[in-house]
Amino acid sequence: MTVTIWHNPKCGTSRKVLAMIRASGVEPEVIAYLNHPPPAETIRRLAAEAGLTIRQLLRQKEAPFAELGLGDPALSDAQLLDAVAGHPVLLERPLVRTPRGTRLCRPAEAVLDLLDPAPAAGGAPAGAGAPSAC
Repeated sequence: MTVTIWHNPKCGTSRKVLAMIRASGVEPEVIAYLNHPPPAETIRRLAAEAGLTIRQLLRQKEAPFAELGLGDPALSDAQLLDAVAGHPVLLERPLVRTPRGTRLCRPAEAVLDLLDPAPAAGGAPAGAGAPSAC
């Protein structure tokens, strides 16, 4: 299974989701989006795949949100995407894409719907004696 996570290592939720992906037996493609901001079209596609608006992918708690007046409902998606391009910290995280779909994984447990169950140790049936993912 191919898994991609747009990850911020300073974010506890993002670290937890990354650990959950790895616990499922998958080593994901990790995109450190603060260092490599995704192009506007990628953000548009991720939002559409996740069933979210561009505005729903903005981190309102980050300082640039207020400083740039991004709470103004008159701002277009293009203006919001320009703000994210200049301030990638505004992109909500973690976003995860798998063959099962794309999701903003907040809370972290949302990632479980996108993953195959972890392989059972020693050939035991899946879930038998396996630690809880939560």
